[in-house]
Amino acid sequence: MESIIYNFFNVEVMIRARYLLWLGLQVTLKLAFVSLLFAILVGLFLAVVRNLNVRFLNVLIIIYVDLFRALPTIVLFMLVYFTWPYFGISLPRYWSAVVALTINGGAYFEEIFRAGIESIDKGQTEAARALGLSFTQTMSSVILPQAVQVVLPPATSNALELIKTTVLASVIALPELMKQAQQAHGSLANPTPLIMAALIFLVLLWPLVRLTGYLERRFAK
Repeated sequence: MESIIYNFFNVEVMIRARYLLWLGLQVTLKLAFVSLLFAILVGLFLAVVRNLNVRFLNVLIIIYVDLFRALPTIVLFMLVYFTWPYFGISLPRYWSAVVALTINGGAYFEEIFRAGIESIDKGQTEAARALGLSFTQTMSSVILPQAVQVVLPPATSNALELIKTTVLASVIALPELMKQAQQAHGSLANPTPLIMAALIFLVLLWPLVRLTGYLERRFAK
């Protein structure tokens, strides 16, 4: 028992590692918030454009969605950070991570929003257009408000996955929470910082897990 406490719940190590983990947590929260916001906007924009039924645009969107849903996110991080400079685009680690998460998350959100839009009876679109509403007015005032309850549960679940994916930013040495925990682990020769990082993620994400479950039950009725 003493060995377990010393190696995994060492109070002295916790105190020494707390500042590094605090810095990492701030980076993680900022990365998650900005990436999630951009991914939602990209996904919503593409879903609305796809609803225009312009064949050429739809083909491009389908290729984008299929490609980045199939590509492992960790590979996307490395592609953005290590290969874009060869094309004259050099981004800091933080913005490379934001771009990678936005590209990946946007592909999933597009499918979620598209399914929500398509779940609304097409007769409502026809009625709105018959009343003289433009495509934009129809979408913003008629279709999207009704699609919210359809997309909310899967969108919340996808947001949860995106936040968890921020740990992969350590592959490009971004000092987010897990990277800082690994650094503290190495310098202190004790895995306690890794346990601390895991507990922090648990505290942050458990409410979101419960919210996802509630929304799924609420809107399944």
